[in-house]
Amino acid sequence: MALFSTFAYATDPGSLQDFCVAAENPNHAVFVNGLFCKDPNLVVADDFYIERFNKPGVITNPVGSIVTLANVFVLPRLNTLGLSVARVDYAPKGVNPPPTHPRATEVLTVMEGTLRVGFVTSNPDNKLFTKLIYKGDVFVFPQGLIHYQMNVGKTPGVAISFLSSQNPKNLQVASVYEVVAN
Repeated sequence: MALFSTFAYATDPGSLQDFCVAAENPNHAVFVNGLFCKDPNLVVADDFYIERFNKPGVITNPVGSIVTLANVFVLPRLNTLGLSVARVDYAPKGVNPPPTHPRATEVLTVMEGTLRVGFVTSNPDNKLFTKLIYKGDVFVFPQGLIHYQMNVGKTPGVAISFLSSQNPKNLQVASVYEVVAN
């Protein structure tokens, strides 16, 4: 009698190069991970730099928050690195309406303010995990789960989120409408 066992592993392959800065011009470039790569001999330090997070976002919506995202489409240097980063600015009592990121886990770090954060597990139990976090604290939102952040303080809040995908996709769970009374 013979016994057979088979194992299958489904993971992303390891990198064959250190980086692949997405090229705006595909001439003399290689197509990798959905984008063209800049010739590594033409890559410079500025290809890895962005000034996007040095100023607060201007909050003009009724929910009281704004997300400034740097994914592969904003920061082409992220191509093949499996990362995105976002700055979230919150007005006092501002909320980041519940999203889900089907392609990424999110790690949020509070830079200013006090946030109430949480996520809901998927079926069957739909359990809510929630926590009050402060400046310097970190909270993790597992991939694909609906989550939220709310500034519970009386001053503006700021958080930086790192996402484990160059294009995490952001699906808003709830639409927020401004109601104007006559």
